Amino acid sequence: MSVGMPEDIPWHGRTVHTGVYKKSVAGPRMARRLNIDGDGQGDLGGHGGEQRAVLVYQSDSYRFWARELGREDLEPGHFGENFTVDGLPDDEVCIGDRYRIGDALFEVTQPRVTCYRVGLRMGEPQMAALLVAHHRPGFYFRVLDEGEVEAGQEIVKVSTGPGAMTVEEIDRVLYLPGHTRQQVERALRIPALSPGWQASMQTLLDQDDNGAAAASGSAGLNDAATAALPAWPGFRPLVVTHIQPESRSVFSLSLADPDGSELPAALPGQFLTVKVQPEGEAPPLIRSYSLSGEPGTGTYRISVKAEPHGAASNELRAHIRAGDRLEAAAPRGTFCLADGDNPVVLLSAGVGVTPVLAMLHALARDGSTRQVWWLHGARNSTEHPFAKESRDLIGMLPQARSRVYYSKPGTDDRQDVDYTDVGHLSGDRILDLGLPTDADAYLCGPGVFMEGVTTALVDAGLETSRVHTEIFGAGPSLTPGIDGQAPTTPHQPAGRAGTGPAVTFARSGLEVPWNNAQDSLLELAEACDVPVRWSCRTGVCHTCELALMSGTVKYSPDPVEPPADGNILICCSRPVDGIVLDL
Repeated sequence: MSVGMPEDIPWHGRTVHTGVYKKSVAGPRMARRLNIDGDGQGDLGGHGGEQRAVLVYQSDSYRFWARELGREDLEPGHFGENFTVDGLPDDEVCIGDRYRIGDALFEVTQPRVTCYRVGLRMGEPQMAALLVAHHRPGFYFRVLDEGEVEAGQEIVKVSTGPGAMTVEEIDRVLYLPGHTRQQVERALRIPALSPGWQASMQTLLDQDDNGAAAASGSAGLNDAATAALPAWPGFRPLVVTHIQPESRSVFSLSLADPDGSELPAALPGQFLTVKVQPEGEAPPLIRSYSLSGEPGTGTYRISVKAEPHGAASNELRAHIRAGDRLEAAAPRGTFCLADGDNPVVLLSAGVGVTPVLAMLHALARDGSTRQVWWLHGARNSTEHPFAKESRDLIGMLPQARSRVYYSKPGTDDRQDVDYTDVGHLSGDRILDLGLPTDADAYLCGPGVFMEGVTTALVDAGLETSRVHTEIFGAGPSLTPGIDGQAPTTPHQPAGRAGTGPAVTFARSGLEVPWNNAQDSLLELAEACDVPVRWSCRTGVCHTCELALMSGTVKYSPDPVEPPADGNILICCSRPVDGIVLDL
């Protein structure tokens, strides 16, 4: 039996707070609901908690890795486990199996989490991938009955989990290609399976139901894999057919195929990435703008807010004209209106109205009888884009309700015509509305607005999984176990500039030449302080999966399961030529 409290470990110039370093202990210890006495986890988002209270790994796997890695130094606890056991192989132990050890009763809940920290502990960066590829993940116990346990005690099997799905099989279903629908359905029928894995299995089932909409990749690992395949590779020219001011700072560009053909339909809520060419010899600026018009018309409409220091938005506002051409990537994004007959809540502030307006268009076009709540916040009518357009669409929906909040109405603004309420669209306002708790909510706007509204929606009774958000610009980072750092504006990396292909981080508005000083695109992004999301860093967990808008990459090592078509894993890839990333 091994335990260890979290400690700070230096790693690649940063500090990792981790409990992966375990040491063997003698004598009895209490196995409690959250862990064994004397044990702890540094990152409770990925480890620990009731469903992952005790980590189990097998002596037989130690012998396997000693041979495979040529190691003679492996001792109990080396893989971060609490119980190093004889027997209980991953291809025999099933989810839901129950075991009594000493005075405590345990239940198997899920395989080990794929995490870079086991590689940190082992001194083997690819360890997370190797555990999956060789079908030796280990597993977690939940503590059903607390009690004292001690090394050397007999492990007594009390009952077998329903469904007879082994740890090795369910690990393979999630992380490796080739699962069947029957396997996923069987996993979902196991009550003991942890909620996180239940959610991943449900997403896999939804992916199977969508068929060709997500023909590759694992939706159970990353939302990016659920996106529809891009309609065309790279960038193609589109012609500007109309320019329309929508408010004091927002304008729209209507775009069409130069030869008059219909453009592929976008999903309501998706965005378009365009190249904006400044005057002179400067390289193009690459930016993403939400599609705000009715989907499926054969043309596109993007809407742009001219920010005071926005290089691309001001370039477009000053110089773009009808008849000009813009290079555009295919519509992308997973912030899309889901089918169903349950209520829909569309919330926005400022220019955040654009993607939810496309959803409102789709509902009105389809003559939807769903209950629709339209909630929007603006300063006043001069900063309220699409005011008449949204009112007209709402009028077409038989069960629509609208609340528009002006924080500082102008003297000519009419209450109950231009707006309904004075003040900000805040969390307190949300709680007073009596929103239906079975609704799907879609919200877009400034970060502080979305944080407050998201909390209010959950407090109002909506399930977290039904609250969908869209972020303009770079999204939040996920760097498990790394000390939090104040956000930094993305920048060129320190040191000598690279001489390799251009890497463009589209959401961050940054273009950087590839430098072989980095081993992966993830490392390059980190060197530029571009917000990134990752966990395993070896091509297993798909946390880093994102859209590749143009260009090609090569992998080293190869991912355990390839990402969805049109996506890449940045943790183990390098550019072959110039690339544009949705990052």
